Amino acid sequence: MPIFQHQFLREFLTARLTDIQVDHDIATQVADNLVEACLKGHDSHGVSMLPRYIAAIREGGLHPHADAVLTLDAGALLSFDGGQGFGQVVGRQAMAQGIERAKQYGVAVVGLANAHHLGRIGAWAEQAAKAGLVSIHFANVNSRSPVMPWQGQKPRLGTNPFCVGIPVDGASHPLVLDFATSIIAGNKARIAWNAGQELAPGCIVDDQGRPAVDPRWLMEEPFGALLPFGKHKGSGLSVVCSLLGAALTGGLTERHDNRDTQRILNSMLSILIDPHKLGGAANYQQEIAELLDWVRSSRDDASLLLPGDAEHEKYQQRLALGIEVDDTSWRQLAALADIPAGH
Repeated sequence: MPIFQHQFLREFLTARLTDIQVDHDIATQVADNLVEACLKGHDSHGVSMLPRYIAAIREGGLHPHADAVLTLDAGALLSFDGGQGFGQVVGRQAMAQGIERAKQYGVAVVGLANAHHLGRIGAWAEQAAKAGLVSIHFANVNSRSPVMPWQGQKPRLGTNPFCVGIPVDGASHPLVLDFATSIIAGNKARIAWNAGQELAPGCIVDDQGRPAVDPRWLMEEPFGALLPFGKHKGSGLSVVCSLLGAALTGGLTERHDNRDTQRILNSMLSILIDPHKLGGAANYQQEIAELLDWVRSSRDDASLLLPGDAEHEKYQQRLALGIEVDDTSWRQLAALADIPAGH
């Protein structure tokens, strides 16, 4: 697999978007978000998404110049419509206004409906944590529904992410818990498919509901399905993410199945909290640090990882050594620039 420095990939992705008349500032925001996902080890939400984004633009399902439109302003409650614009743009816009309100009121509830792919939801938790805020996010995915509900026989749910971000004073990074409600994110199957690798047992089933490891069951017809994590727990949380992230915000739930287009629509409900305005503010950060140390002391070799630690370690590693891009993804990216994939 070819290895690239992050700055090359930022410039390459920006150029491919400006090639199709995406404004340079927007292109840069999208490119930076995708490269940052790769730097943090989440290739499934990284640079390999660009060909699908461009296909969605050409189909008309992604509106590259759209901004987040404020549809309701009730002080600490804000609602936005993303207008099928780049999630990397409208997500940041909605979060920025939510951060301002949380600092004003102590809390903000932000609904964002109909954004194109929001990417790694942890990025929005990091944006809030940088401002000193705790955040909770419920998101859904309106595309081809690949996840089998617990006790189901047909896929009906999205991979519907749940995320929490907590700033930690004096630490190199916030605590960010960010996961799909399926056992693995759907795009991780695509990365495995590209690399010719099998998935771990217990992640997917084939079109007859039988356990499978070949990612082809998520990539081509007849389709199988992803399984929810934790059986009924992940399945139930996925439903909640759709009800809160989409139904409550005015977005599209998985009931509106979108299997025949390249677009990926996300809707998200975010709750932002200023911890300094709650009753525990006096000892809040001390308790965080001491609890995290207590949990880490479960191992004597200091190797226990807490949410966000793996991303931080991968970030430092890939900044220094570069980002691997699988051969299939690089061929698709190179084709956008009409250059030989080996160059």
